[in-house]
Amino acid sequence: MSTSQVAPPAAAPDVKSTRLLATMGVAGAVAGFLIVVVYQLTLPAVESNRAARLDAAIHQVLQGLDRYDTLYLDDGTLTTTLPAGTDPRGLERVYAGYDADGRRVGFAIAAAPPGFQDAISLIFGFDPSSRKTLGLVIVGSRETPGLGDKIEKEPFLERFRAALLPIVGVKTAAKATPNDVEMVTGATISSRAVIGGINASVERWSPILDAYVHGDSRGQ
Repeated sequence: MSTSQVAPPAAAPDVKSTRLLATMGVAGAVAGFLIVVVYQLTLPAVESNRAARLDAAIHQVLQGLDRYDTLYLDDGTLTTTLPAGTDPRGLERVYAGYDADGRRVGFAIAAAPPGFQDAISLIFGFDPSSRKTLGLVIVGSRETPGLGDKIEKEPFLERFRAALLPIVGVKTAAKATPNDVEMVTGATISSRAVIGGINASVERWSPILDAYVHGDSRGQ
């Protein structure tokens, strides 16, 4: 009786490492090119949406607003016009709002204090003469749904329409002073983050805004 012999499997062809690297390099280059193309195509729409959200937020925190100026912080001074060649994208800014009669109604200031989950992006209105907030909008937040995200809604936002600075967060509805703002029950970390962000921003911007107000001939 004959015994059949099974031939051993053929060895896989050797693939040179240089060929693998070249293939990976080409694939990476194509992927990178596509990412850049998609980014460039979507950038105008993204910037337009961001500008629209910012415009809406400024109108919400400055009641009676007819128009506003973007003020850039350049060399410690606020200005609407920058030297030729200056890139405004890297400069801090605030927004000065005016009513239909040209009277300044306040300033809109952006801040991004660290919250429970991530930074909380917000814009608030501020009146340097009364040292009060004029309104608050949470532009972006990743706080816990059902708890921390209550900072984005009424009645929490309403509490910042006439809060005296510096703001003090309290846990009960009983306000002892005009500085007291009731925090959201179950979301005190998020509430404190918002309050702390506003206080820090006002402390940082107040001397700059005061200098601008006293030197602004367009006036009150």
